[in-house]
Amino acid sequence: MMVPFDRIHACSQSILGQANQNKPALSYFDGLCSRCVTHFYPSDRTVRSVQSHEPPSSLFKDATLKRKICLAAASVLLACVGVLSVAQQPPPPRMHKITSKGVLEPLPATSEPPSKNEVTIEVVGDQRIIKSNGIPNHKTGQFPNRGNPNTITVQQHEYRVPANPKVADQVSPMHGEFGVAINGVPFDPGAGEFYDGERGWQYEPLSGAIALGIDVSHAHVQPTGKYHYHGLPTGLLDSVEMNSSKHSPLIGWAADGFPMYAVYGLSDPKKSDSSITAMKSSYRLKKGNRPGGNAPDGEYDGTFVRDYEYVEDSGDLDECNGRLTITPDYPDGIYAYFMTEDWPVVPRNYRGTPSADFRHGPGGPPKPGEILPSFVIESLNLTPNQTKQLDALQTMVKKRLEKMLTKEQREKMASMEHHGAHEQGGPRGGGQRPEGGRPEGGPPGGRGPRGGRPGGDQSDSGRPQ
Repeated sequence: MMVPFDRIHACSQSILGQANQNKPALSYFDGLCSRCVTHFYPSDRTVRSVQSHEPPSSLFKDATLKRKICLAAASVLLACVGVLSVAQQPPPPRMHKITSKGVLEPLPATSEPPSKNEVTIEVVGDQRIIKSNGIPNHKTGQFPNRGNPNTITVQQHEYRVPANPKVADQVSPMHGEFGVAINGVPFDPGAGEFYDGERGWQYEPLSGAIALGIDVSHAHVQPTGKYHYHGLPTGLLDSVEMNSSKHSPLIGWAADGFPMYAVYGLSDPKKSDSSITAMKSSYRLKKGNRPGGNAPDGEYDGTFVRDYEYVEDSGDLDECNGRLTITPDYPDGIYAYFMTEDWPVVPRNYRGTPSADFRHGPGGPPKPGEILPSFVIESLNLTPNQTKQLDALQTMVKKRLEKMLTKEQREKMASMEHHGAHEQGGPRGGGQRPEGGRPEGGPPGGRGPRGGRPGGDQSDSGRPQ
């Protein structure tokens, strides 16, 4: 049985709030939707709607029976909510002790996709809608492979972004996929890999520190079968004939609706006839060594996201890896993102307001005791009344847990919540992994013959990053 979301409060309030109290028998079902009642009495055909509040008296003569029904309905309701929470949360992250970068070894594009690429892009009202089956329009590496045991399968992607995006008052960090390519494959540059120690040290997937299972387009496959890019999409760039003699063609759209280009842009963003140059980011490796202790040690070599810092005006682009510029698609100028050959390759911050369609979650799964993670709540577009009802339900759950759990259990749950918080867009937790990795190598942004373009991440477990 699945209770409609807009009736969760009405049902739970009567069931959970009154089942264990000495209230009049009929009040147990005051506000209970008819679907809940008919679930337990499927043969009864006289149940009236929730608005009438007139359950047939023949059903409620036995007080013990009423109590059992209420508690059973409450269990089913909370189970449904719990399933939704688990289904929406991202997979648990993995922990490592590696402190030095490795070498990326992308797999050659030798395999034909399992199906034909299908993508539609249209503007409806003030939104640009991108729908696709998630199958790339180019060859891929072999999947499954040693580093990634997953198979590419057809997806049902649908992304909505502003058709006329606007620069926001402040920068927003990425929490999930950054954007989607013109072939309908998403850009997802982050990684669920963390240092097993002080929180906040997220591994940079382009460093090669963690074993990778990516192909030459710097993509791999999630357990759900979703193929996605972590770096420059070589196969896509070849299909649009990108080269250093002309401005990059349109490659995709960011979650905030602004266009995405790859590497090459105008040397003077205000002059359409200026020379073409490779865009340089304004991020640089920090100097010196990491703090050590409970944090990783060793020099800042690009193993971790925190090894980099933004140095204003040190490159062509801002902290979002973008700038205001003229482009072939926008001759009057627009804010545009550029994927670069140096870090971060795929941008990690938004200049506009990102669509919730791209969101994985603000740092991961729901906290212990939390009914719904905040990114799920945001995606549901709840009414003020629904938000108020959900808050009441969350408060009730919190109070029940406080009464049910021992002091030691509550303290453990609180420590789990603290341990799960991360500064770099991902949760802590998960099992440990033996120390290891690939040999040290060159910088993550280094561009060599085809396979040398910067790539993404994939742990050898094949879990999505």
